[in-house]
Amino acid sequence: MTDPYPIVLEPILKAKVWGGRRLEAFGKTLPAGENIGESWEVADLDATSASGGGGGSAHSVIVNGPLAGKTIRDAMSVWGPAMLGDAAAGAAGGFPVLVKYLDAREHLSVQVHPSPEYARTHPDAHLKTESWVVLEAEPGSVIYKGLKTGTTREDLRAAIEGGTVASVLVEVPAVVGECHTLPSGTVHALGAGVLVAEVQTPSDTTYRVYDWVAEYGRPERELHVEQAMASSLFEDPPAAVAGEGARTIVSETEFYRIELVRANCEAVALGSDGSGPVVVMAARTMGCGIVGEGFEEVPLMAGQTAVVPAACAHRTTLRAGPMTLAVVATVL
Repeated sequence: MTDPYPIVLEPILKAKVWGGRRLEAFGKTLPAGENIGESWEVADLDATSASGGGGGSAHSVIVNGPLAGKTIRDAMSVWGPAMLGDAAAGAAGGFPVLVKYLDAREHLSVQVHPSPEYARTHPDAHLKTESWVVLEAEPGSVIYKGLKTGTTREDLRAAIEGGTVASVLVEVPAVVGECHTLPSGTVHALGAGVLVAEVQTPSDTTYRVYDWVAEYGRPERELHVEQAMASSLFEDPPAAVAGEGARTIVSETEFYRIELVRANCEAVALGSDGSGPVVVMAARTMGCGIVGEGFEEVPLMAGQTAVVPAACAHRTTLRAGPMTLAVVATVL
């Protein structure tokens, strides 16, 4: 049996009506003529929804080391507790976070994921708390997050039925380097012109309430009004947190902690608490690597993502090359 080591994963690309081509700048080889909205960097789902992941399963494949060609679920099976440490597996026994890049050429649909109360009473509905780290934002681009103060349940239903949902949403500027955390149950949408790194709990249960059909001439898709009404929270989500300086914690939930790391030919310690695995998204770099005891250095190019098993994380360092920007998520 091979000892645990940082695994680099093959991205899973998702064509979306709202997607674009900017992920090419993040090292992705995009199919000709398709608008790619999502690159699933770390995925371990036995099933996805037709409107979210496109149906079927999604299991990231390892591209380096002795487990090359195997899936992340295979690594969990081989390494056992050394992979997750103190972190718990997902509801179906998979890796406990789903990590993506999102490129919004157009507005994403306005949607909501199951609230904790709704999920407790609906076994087929799974929580999706998510965090967006803004990596690119066109001038004037926005993020829709939460409902305006004073919006009632009746107001929300009327807005959904009347096609005026945007009028009851809080609209905030999309600012590069800021992180927006959206607890499951928050009504939200990623605005056109924004590209983010996303860390979320491993679910794609999504209830759509508005799809910008008139604005973009899209074909109509199913709305999920009753599920959304039962799931929507009427409290404010957390304020955005700016990633300032060399290393900043920009999100901390009960599921994960996210740090935004800016480094220039420096060494950055990973997983200092050693409690769970660490995901490293090398968003921008001219070449960096993960080094530590017991394994050979694992190089990362711009746009690549690695998972550092819990057994390695406490003794692992990111060797940053020139102008490195990394999103580092520790699973809790």
